[in-house]
Amino acid sequence: MRPQDSVGMRRGVEIVLAPSDPLWAEEFDRVSAELLSTLPEWILSVDHVGSTSVPGLAAKPIIDISVAIPKLEDGLSLVPILEGLGFTYRPNDDLPDRHYFPRTVGGLRRHHVSLAEPDSWHRRNNLTFRNALRRDPELAGEYGALKRRLAATVGTRRLDYLNGKTGFILSVLKAEGCEPGPDYPNYYR
Repeated sequence: MRPQDSVGMRRGVEIVLAPSDPLWAEEFDRVSAELLSTLPEWILSVDHVGSTSVPGLAAKPIIDISVAIPKLEDGLSLVPILEGLGFTYRPNDDLPDRHYFPRTVGGLRRHHVSLAEPDSWHRRNNLTFRNALRRDPELAGEYGALKRRLAATVGTRRLDYLNGKTGFILSVLKAEGCEPGPDYPNYYR
């Protein structure tokens, strides 16, 4: 099986979590190489974030990728290049310190790319949360159980799923010394 065959979820369907799959890391590596070869002069680093980046954690099978760029405003010049790779720019994203690009292939949402400055709230807290889960299997297990309970009850209501995870995520971030900025939507507080 190719790594990309283990990735993807249809939009507008019930939230379903897939068991952890080692092919997710391979798919991240493939997309990361694609981004680095296309935008080498713009990218400071590329990181696999989200639940697919935590070994053993069930997840929606969509690869979340955080790309550090020097200045957020310069990221707008990358829109045509990323769109040429099949990513769709979402200019009205809820989060103020990133540029967001989902990619759908064959009717399946497969990748989420966020461009952000290295010290942005979005990037720092995504990496902090990921690292906490990777470091503490018990914590990752608690998060996985919460996600399974939510997925079993929210149906297609994505915002309810996000809101249901907020308290847990914020408690982990607070314990790690990170908290969201005042411009963040409620489901990130």
